[in-house]
Amino acid sequence: MALSTHSDGTEGSESADDGYRHHQMPVEDIKEEWRLLWLSRIDDKVRAEGIANRDYSLLFVEQGTVIVATRDFKPVSLKEILFLHKIRDVERVVPPHPSVGGWGKFARTVLNKQKRVRKYKKPVPRRNRRKNLQVKKGGRGWLHYRMEK
Repeated sequence: MALSTHSDGTEGSESADDGYRHHQMPVEDIKEEWRLLWLSRIDDKVRAEGIANRDYSLLFVEQGTVIVATRDFKPVSLKEILFLHKIRDVERVVPPHPSVGGWGKFARTVLNKQKRVRKYKKPVPRRNRRKNLQVKKGGRGWLHYRMEK
Protein backbone atom coordinates (compact mmCIF):
# COMPACT_ATOMS: atom_id res chain seq x y z
CA MET A 1 0.00 0.00 0.00
CA ALA A 2 1.23 3.44 -0.83
CA LEU A 3 1.01 6.29 1.62
CA SER A 4 -0.95 9.25 0.40
CA THR A 5 -1.10 12.79 1.73
CA HIS A 6 -4.61 14.11 2.42
CA SER A 7 -5.73 17.71 1.98
CA ASP A 8 -5.46 18.34 5.72
CA GLY A 9 -1.74 17.42 5.72
CA THR A 10 -2.08 13.97 7.31
CA GLU A 11 -0.86 10.81 5.69
CA GLY A 12 -3.05 7.80 5.15
CA SER A 13 -2.60 4.33 3.75
CA GLU A 14 -5.78 4.13 1.73
CA SER A 15 -7.35 6.38 -0.85
CA ALA A 16 -10.79 7.95 -0.48
CA ASP A 17 -12.25 5.41 -2.90
CA ASP A 18 -10.90 2.47 -0.87
CA GLY A 19 -12.37 4.00 2.29
CA TYR A 20 -15.76 4.24 0.61
CA ARG A 21 -15.65 0.58 -0.44
CA HIS A 22 -14.50 -0.44 3.03
CA HIS A 23 -17.41 1.52 4.50
CA GLN A 24 -20.01 0.02 2.15
CA MET A 25 -19.15 -3.66 2.62
CA PRO A 26 -20.38 -3.97 6.24
CA VAL A 27 -23.49 -1.94 5.39
CA GLU A 28 -24.41 -4.33 2.57
CA ASP A 29 -23.82 -7.34 4.84
CA ILE A 30 -25.96 -5.82 7.59
CA LYS A 31 -28.76 -4.97 5.15
CA GLU A 32 -28.67 -8.52 3.75
CA GLU A 33 -28.97 -10.01 7.26
CA TRP A 34 -31.76 -7.53 8.02
CA ARG A 35 -33.66 -8.73 4.94
CA LEU A 36 -33.10 -12.39 5.90
CA LEU A 37 -34.28 -11.69 9.48
CA TRP A 38 -37.65 -10.43 8.26
CA LEU A 39 -38.05 -13.01 5.48
CA SER A 40 -37.26 -16.06 7.60
CA ARG A 41 -38.90 -15.13 10.91
CA ILE A 42 -41.29 -17.52 12.64
CA ASP A 43 -44.80 -16.13 13.04
CA ASP A 44 -46.50 -17.29 16.24
CA LYS A 45 -50.19 -16.75 15.56
CA VAL A 46 -51.26 -17.70 19.11
CA ARG A 47 -49.12 -15.04 20.80
CA ALA A 48 -49.23 -12.64 17.82
CA GLU A 49 -45.43 -12.41 17.67
CA GLY A 50 -42.67 -12.70 15.12
CA ILE A 51 -39.61 -14.60 16.39
CA ALA A 52 -36.07 -14.81 14.94
CA ASN A 53 -35.45 -18.33 13.70
CA ARG A 54 -31.62 -18.21 14.10
CA ASP A 55 -28.80 -16.04 15.44
CA TYR A 56 -27.96 -12.88 13.51
CA SER A 57 -24.61 -11.73 14.89
CA LEU A 58 -24.38 -8.56 12.79
CA LEU A 59 -27.83 -7.47 14.00
CA PHE A 60 -27.23 -8.42 17.66
CA VAL A 61 -30.30 -10.68 17.54
CA GLU A 62 -30.30 -14.16 19.08
CA GLN A 63 -32.46 -17.10 18.12
CA GLY A 64 -35.87 -16.85 19.77
CA THR A 65 -35.80 -13.05 20.15
CA VAL A 66 -39.19 -11.42 19.60
CA ILE A 67 -38.73 -9.02 16.68
CA VAL A 68 -42.35 -7.99 16.19
CA ALA A 69 -45.31 -8.21 18.56
CA THR A 70 -48.60 -6.49 19.23
CA ARG A 71 -47.62 -5.19 22.67
CA ASP A 72 -44.86 -4.86 25.29
CA PHE A 73 -41.70 -5.08 23.19
CA LYS A 74 -39.03 -2.79 21.76
CA PRO A 75 -38.83 -3.12 17.99
CA VAL A 76 -35.51 -3.82 16.33
CA SER A 77 -34.27 -0.75 14.45
CA LEU A 78 -31.84 -0.87 11.53
CA LYS A 79 -30.67 2.68 12.32
CA GLU A 80 -29.71 1.70 15.87
CA ILE A 81 -27.85 -1.37 14.62
CA LEU A 82 -25.87 0.71 12.11
CA PHE A 83 -25.12 3.22 14.88
CA LEU A 84 -23.78 0.40 17.10
CA HIS A 85 -21.51 -0.66 14.23
CA LYS A 86 -20.23 2.96 14.15
CA ILE A 87 -21.24 3.53 10.56
CA ARG A 88 -21.26 7.16 9.49
CA ASP A 89 -24.07 8.75 7.47
CA VAL A 90 -26.80 6.34 8.58
CA GLU A 91 -29.41 8.63 6.99
CA ARG A 92 -27.93 7.89 3.57
CA VAL A 93 -28.16 4.14 4.13
CA VAL A 94 -31.65 4.02 5.65
CA PRO A 95 -34.29 6.29 4.13
CA PRO A 96 -36.56 8.17 6.55
CA HIS A 97 -40.05 6.96 7.39
CA PRO A 98 -42.60 8.16 4.80
CA SER A 99 -44.42 10.30 7.37
CA VAL A 100 -41.18 12.07 8.34
CA GLY A 101 -39.84 12.93 4.91
CA GLY A 102 -38.66 11.73 1.55
CA TRP A 103 -40.14 11.73 -1.94
CA GLY A 104 -43.44 10.20 -0.83
CA LYS A 105 -44.15 12.93 1.68
CA PHE A 106 -43.03 15.58 -0.80
CA ALA A 107 -45.52 14.26 -3.34
CA ARG A 108 -48.33 14.16 -0.77
CA THR A 109 -47.72 17.59 0.71
CA VAL A 110 -46.49 19.69 -2.20
CA LEU A 111 -47.50 18.12 -5.47
CA ASN A 112 -51.03 17.10 -4.48
CA LYS A 113 -51.79 20.58 -3.09
CA GLN A 114 -50.87 22.42 -6.28
CA LYS A 115 -53.60 23.62 -8.56
CA ARG A 116 -53.54 21.67 -11.74
CA VAL A 117 -53.80 23.47 -15.03
CA ARG A 118 -56.38 21.75 -17.17
CA LYS A 119 -56.80 22.28 -20.84
CA TYR A 120 -60.45 22.12 -21.74
CA LYS A 121 -61.45 21.06 -25.20
CA LYS A 122 -63.63 23.36 -27.18
CA PRO A 123 -67.15 21.96 -27.44
CA VAL A 124 -67.86 20.32 -30.76
CA PRO A 125 -70.48 22.34 -32.63
CA ARG A 126 -73.69 20.39 -33.17
CA ARG A 127 -75.51 20.26 -36.40
CA ASN A 128 -78.13 22.86 -36.88
CA ARG A 129 -81.39 21.21 -35.92
CA ARG A 130 -84.77 22.71 -35.96
CA LYS A 131 -86.19 22.89 -32.50
CA ASN A 132 -89.67 21.93 -31.39
CA LEU A 133 -90.48 19.54 -34.21
CA GLN A 134 -93.81 17.80 -34.01
CA VAL A 135 -93.54 14.33 -32.50
CA LYS A 136 -94.82 11.36 -34.49
CA LYS A 137 -98.07 9.85 -33.19
CA GLY A 138 -98.22 12.41 -30.45
CA GLY A 139 -95.19 10.93 -28.71
CA ARG A 140 -97.01 7.72 -27.85
CA GLY A 141 -94.86 5.33 -29.88
CA TRP A 142 -96.06 2.29 -31.83
CA LEU A 143 -96.95 0.18 -28.78
CA HIS A 144 -99.77 2.42 -27.73
CA TYR A 145 -101.21 2.84 -31.15
CA ARG A 146 -104.87 1.79 -31.33
CA MET A 147 -106.36 0.65 -34.51
CA GLU A 148 -109.86 1.91 -34.82
CA LYS A 149 -112.50 0.32 -37.02
